[in-house]
Amino acid sequence: MFNRFLASIGIGNATIDTVLEKSRYMPGEVVRGVVRIRGGNVEQQIETIHLAVMTQYVRESNDQKHTQNGEVGRYHVSAPFLLKAGENREVPFSFNLPHQTPLTFARTPVWVKTELDVRGGVDPSDNDKIEVVPTPQMNTVLEAMNRLGFQLRKADCEYASRLGGSMPFVQEIEFVPTTQFRGQLDEVEVMFFPSERELEIVLQIDRRARGLSSLFAEAMNMDESFVRVKYTHEQLSQGPATVSHQLADIISRFAR
Repeated sequence: MFNRFLASIGIGNATIDTVLEKSRYMPGEVVRGVVRIRGGNVEQQIETIHLAVMTQYVRESNDQKHTQNGEVGRYHVSAPFLLKAGENREVPFSFNLPHQTPLTFARTPVWVKTELDVRGGVDPSDNDKIEVVPTPQMNTVLEAMNRLGFQLRKADCEYASRLGGSMPFVQEIEFVPTTQFRGQLDEVEVMFFPSERELEIVLQIDRRARGLSSLFAEAMNMDESFVRVKYTHEQLSQGPATVSHQLADIISRFAR
């Protein structure tokens, strides 16, 4: 009875360790692994095992910025079962990494969080960091931006309930012009919204202030334009040279 009480407050409780097949993934790729569970000092009823893909985003409140954990996707990988004292058990799993998982650019963290839902006890958890790299379609857009003389400056996830879709945040990949658009733009932010067959991008084009009216517009955040562009995977297969010409035309219209 005393051991059961201790387990209920986390002493002598079950423990878990999640082992992933690998540590690098692209959005949409299958994530495979196994949850290793070791029973504690007493048997415990396990309701389920949760896996969640997590990241962090910045939210501004009262003129202060706060970092919050954000959930990208959640999965149940086990039916209820009874875990005996000292028992070792392995639960395999697989799931598709959500298409909107942020890329781990510029220290943007992404990790898989595992939680054991223990009836009447403390829920043990495990965190496993992963690297998320661009898909070939995203790489085509990034290379197109590079061909236009844009240099990656930073990337982070920002609170944006209107842009984020199913999530309250979106990853903003910020570029600064070094050649063609230098002097016309302060920056261009690229946001990816991928799906199985197409890649939608949102460009936030920030014009450089020139003259008193431009300074006023900049102060009122009226110097920014949002442009949505959709590409099928077939269109992107034409390569970064073709895409860079298309993006140059779009950006030029808003750089004036």
